[in-house]
Amino acid sequence: MGRVPIVDTLQRVPGGMMLIPLLAGSVVRTFWPGFLELGSFTTALFKDGALPLIALLILATGAQINVRQSGAVLAKTGVLLLAKTVLPALLVILYGYLFGRDGILGISLLAAMIAFINSNGGLWLALATQYGDDEDRGAYIASALNDGPFFTLLFLGLSGLGAIPFEYIVAAILPFLIGFILGNLDAKFAEMMKPTAAITVPFFAFALGAGIDLRSLAVGGVTGLVLGLLVAFITGALGYWAYRYLLRERSAVGFAVGTTAGNSVATPAIVAQADPSFTPFVSVATAQVAVSVLVTAVVTPLITHYLHRRLQS
Repeated sequence: MGRVPIVDTLQRVPGGMMLIPLLAGSVVRTFWPGFLELGSFTTALFKDGALPLIALLILATGAQINVRQSGAVLAKTGVLLLAKTVLPALLVILYGYLFGRDGILGISLLAAMIAFINSNGGLWLALATQYGDDEDRGAYIASALNDGPFFTLLFLGLSGLGAIPFEYIVAAILPFLIGFILGNLDAKFAEMMKPTAAITVPFFAFALGAGIDLRSLAVGGVTGLVLGLLVAFITGALGYWAYRYLLRERSAVGFAVGTTAGNSVATPAIVAQADPSFTPFVSVATAQVAVSVLVTAVVTPLITHYLHRRLQS
């Protein structure tokens, strides 16, 4: 029988395991919506399956965080969270107060907060392997912690820019904490949960795409490109400077944090569930975040490589 390289093709595209199924879901929603309404397991998986699968992935991510990490790894993790999550969140909150939820250039507060404050853990690991050391690779913990809806809900709620109930913030992090506890109690549980991302991401991405009309993807394309470039250069620079001035390391690897995680494409819908007043922004914000994932996956490695060569010369 012939072999169709579906997985290999998806993996060749930056963020492809998320972006291509998302686009496929949007195509089905736009041209064959009846497929999504067949009912039973078909509707449950391809239309309504996003949130349960995302929750499972968050639990599995928590299970991979080992409490027995070295002090140097934890220090780098803290510095990266400051540079990639806390400081960008403060900048986006200022953006929200200045320009409101609609923002400017078509980039809403929702899209900006989500794209800026999380990072692509897989890309971090790849670049840390090439340009960093074991401690840099261990600092992947930062991506595991900020990859999800928790910090978005937290900062929107604390800033007053979103009416996020406190119990919803707690509910968003509970699966992560449960996974963290189980994974540290039993190493076999952590090992069992490792393949979860590879299994769940394409399916919840399709279900997310099934809620997006293709016209919103077209609208989000150009503004998503602008958003992705801002994320790469602003948060990448913050990561680079944090390495240089807080950790006292002349290393290009800090710039590698300037990415948007593929899983963050799910966050607009999650925020709208917590605060329905964000619902009008969800479709375009989802498209913009998806484009930011792709743009940062291309731009950030190029700039990291350029900085590495300059530091080595």
